[in-house]
Amino acid sequence: MTTTTLKPIICPSLLSSDFAFLARDANHMLDCGADWLHMDVMFKQLSVTITYTPIYLSFCLFFSHFVPNLTIGAPVIKSLRKHTKGHLDCHLMVTNPETLIDDFKNAGADGITFHIEATANRAGGVDITADVIKKIKAAGMQCGISIKPKTPVDVLFPFLDDSVNIVDFILIMTVEPGFGGQSFMQDMMPKVSTLRQRYPNLNIQVDGGIDPNTIGTAAQAGANIVVAGSSLFKPGQDPKDTIQLFKDTINKYNQH
Repeated sequence: MTTTTLKPIICPSLLSSDFAFLARDANHMLDCGADWLHMDVMFKQLSVTITYTPIYLSFCLFFSHFVPNLTIGAPVIKSLRKHTKGHLDCHLMVTNPETLIDDFKNAGADGITFHIEATANRAGGVDITADVIKKIKAAGMQCGISIKPKTPVDVLFPFLDDSVNIVDFILIMTVEPGFGGQSFMQDMMPKVSTLRQRYPNLNIQVDGGIDPNTIGTAAQAGANIVVAGSSLFKPGQDPKDTIQLFKDTINKYNQH
């Protein structure tokens, strides 16, 4: 285990909140000690393919999914921004994140996390990851990069080694992205450990299945930012104690 001096950051996932009372639930989590508000962004994106020959011009319109679920977009972020001062950590699970950066900046997002799977393997082998990082940072927002469970961690190294386009944190998915309430994938922890050993001062976020039974495993591997949904939004339960437990556990494995 490599120890760090990075502070714990607890991010309730508002995907698990009551959308009819989104602002109420968001501010309650902040009052209970949460640090960021995690916004899962999933929706269809319209793509247009244009084919031209001297004989005809054709348009192909289709909707593409990065994950098989639909949640919220920039208009919801804009509405929530009016009712909370919390740090809005927006996780874009979409196929073309570069097209949404300005919308989310204007809506009031504080940070954007995008998936490298959506930017590194474009048609013709084009990799726009560095350009997306640059655009997010130029907009004055924090930038995170996420990887799905099946993606090897070493694809992140070139971007973490870049001293110009600085990435603020890495998000390791510990479930398949798309739905809340899934079980924690402990076999993702070697990715976290590898990042912590290679980049001692890197903020590392984990998302999926984090609860009082799994936080120790994530913290010991080196995660200092945790996203939690189902374990914090339990009916009739005050999340304050759980949030404090998460922070205490992360601090236990951090050197101060």
